[in-house]
Amino acid sequence: MSSSKILVVDDEESIVEVVTLYLRRAGFQVEIAHDGQTALRALTLSPPDLVILDLMLPQVDGLEITRRLRAEGNTPIIMLTARGEESDRILGLEMGADDYVVKPFSPQELVSRVRAVLRRTQQANALQKARPLVFPNLRIDPRSRLVTVPHGEVELTAREFDLLWLLASHPRQVFSRSQLLDRVWGERDYLDPSTVTVHVRRLREKIEPDPANPRYIQTVWGVGYRFDPESGPGE
Repeated sequence: MSSSKILVVDDEESIVEVVTLYLRRAGFQVEIAHDGQTALRALTLSPPDLVILDLMLPQVDGLEITRRLRAEGNTPIIMLTARGEESDRILGLEMGADDYVVKPFSPQELVSRVRAVLRRTQQANALQKARPLVFPNLRIDPRSRLVTVPHGEVELTAREFDLLWLLASHPRQVFSRSQLLDRVWGERDYLDPSTVTVHVRRLREKIEPDPANPRYIQTVWGVGYRFDPESGPGE
């Protein structure tokens, strides 16, 4: 992942210099574009693994670049926005941007977000090649992202599915909350560990016959959680 190529698109020289410095220190390859037209040429000539994209750009703005990228493929996009651009930020996410960072921002946080988005993208690609997991009264299909229990299909959020898939594809392996934040959310430095607890509770409510006495997703007290494919009810 650290050798991935990142295209940084921003017309503010100072921001480009700092972002480039931190990304290269983290082991990424970096290309730079200071306007939308240059960015589009770079995307065509040498497609990057991820784009860091300012919304307010000369010639072609960030929203138009996002639209064109999504029309052609799934290159991950992290938008850079000013505090007053909430409507554009929402529009960008609806158009398919993967994340956003509000200016002014911490360069270290941006690097963390880059790693997180790349990891999620790689995991999503791997899921498309995986086969369904089948347990008593539970079926998990990674391609359709459908989960089936005796009373039918259950609707999971993207994060709930990713959490369930990680646990179920490593039966009986114990994961700490920190490991789950890293593997499922792609970062652990900027998230509260209680995020995992909340998602586990919601997941149990959707897939467990008795959420108060979970069969599959079990708590390992003082450590974290594990998926038990054969256990009876228990904590």
